[in-house]
Amino acid sequence: MKLNSKLIGTGSYIAGAWLKQDPTFDVTNPVNGEVIAQLANADANAASAAVAAAKAAHKGWSALGAKERAKILKRWFELVMEHQEELAQILTAEQGKPLAEARGEIAYGASYIEWFAEEAKRVYGDTIPALSDKNRIVVIKQGVGVVAAITPWNFPNAMITRKAAPALAAGCTFIVKAAAETPLSALALAHLAELAGIPKGVFNVVVSTHAKEVGEVLTQDERVAKFSFTGSTQVGKLLLAQCATTVKKVSMELGGNAPFIVFDDANLDAAVAGAMVSKFRNAGQTCVCSNRIYVQKGVVQEFSKKLIAAVKELRVGAGDEDNVNIGPIITHKALGDIGALVDTAVGEGAQVAFQSKLTADQKEGFYPPTVLTGVTQSMQIVQEEIFGPVAPIIEFDTEAQAIEMANDARVGLASYIYTRDIGRVWRVSEALEYGMVGINEGIISNEAAPFGGVKESGMGREGSKYGLDDYLEIKYLCMGGLDE
Repeated sequence: MKLNSKLIGTGSYIAGAWLKQDPTFDVTNPVNGEVIAQLANADANAASAAVAAAKAAHKGWSALGAKERAKILKRWFELVMEHQEELAQILTAEQGKPLAEARGEIAYGASYIEWFAEEAKRVYGDTIPALSDKNRIVVIKQGVGVVAAITPWNFPNAMITRKAAPALAAGCTFIVKAAAETPLSALALAHLAELAGIPKGVFNVVVSTHAKEVGEVLTQDERVAKFSFTGSTQVGKLLLAQCATTVKKVSMELGGNAPFIVFDDANLDAAVAGAMVSKFRNAGQTCVCSNRIYVQKGVVQEFSKKLIAAVKELRVGAGDEDNVNIGPIITHKALGDIGALVDTAVGEGAQVAFQSKLTADQKEGFYPPTVLTGVTQSMQIVQEEIFGPVAPIIEFDTEAQAIEMANDARVGLASYIYTRDIGRVWRVSEALEYGMVGINEGIISNEAAPFGGVKESGMGREGSKYGLDDYLEIKYLCMGGLDE
């Protein structure tokens, strides 16, 4: 896929300037390994420069009225939507997802900018009845200061806007270290932020393959007041420990292992449709996609048959090809990891009920959509996040058993249940140890809802009115001497 876009930068965007230096690193198309861009490879010094720029810009940005910040953010939103097609093409070229999905991600990411542009004007404080008529208690909320973030490759546009929009709305300045696999989307957002009138130093992008060195700066520099990360639980724990050295405010959106529970009273056609969109979106490379599909014994055969029929209709190919549903896996290592999980499951007794056929030229970059049956709770493919287009089906007998199996995980991000029993809806939803529950619905994320998990899936929420709280500090003002 050839790109000819003025939105592609030369390197990191720091203090309103584009980094141009050697050495560079390649950005490649995951379909065929073709180099689509070469970018200046930022180091720890560049990351420190970004922090300095954000610190210098903070005073002016935070002093700007909330209404003025909202106007600028609204203009950013408008520019993103005006360039939706161009941004989608950039995203597909570097990440691989089908263009239709990429267009959806651009609109989804833009929705957070629009939402928080509106929320910027709604940062309310409080007054509390004082214990004495000589005093008054007032509570105000202020932006935390400089915010740093590290974002993943699977949603290279939306994972940035979900963090940057509330930060800027709250009066904070922002630095993001974009994933080295997908930096072009981040740089395109920076171009549009500049056009929208976001001042120099308020929004900074660091692109680099030096993840460890840059990460250490962003987590340990005392000028950074807040750190946000989306990625694996393993890496999140490491970054969380590094943030502890300066006691930063932290939000973490970490790994998932989502259970998808189908009860015998469910609308099976709706359940299959929900499983398809949840499991196979972005070739299964999402933190909230269905990882374990639990189906009650009485309907497991019918559900499996319907699911296989739907999976057979999926078309594998490059994201810019017509009618493609399943794009490439992001790296060869990730591709190998998926294959190893499936091979291990088969060795443990699972059956490959269906697997799509790949052409010879697809085998280096794609994993075929696969349905496994005869899967049991103890198998590795149930215990680990698959992050690929593989649907393992596990049979269960009772509601209590389904809840126990679903909660048998150290993570707790998203979960899904399909049932037409309203009592069961409440019982199971409240019993599931997950931050989000989709009830007869396979797509649950939107800008108005609080996105986040429990247990080892992290802390904090993104989106909704609650998403702004992670970028604000509460300050208590005790006013005395009022009787004089």
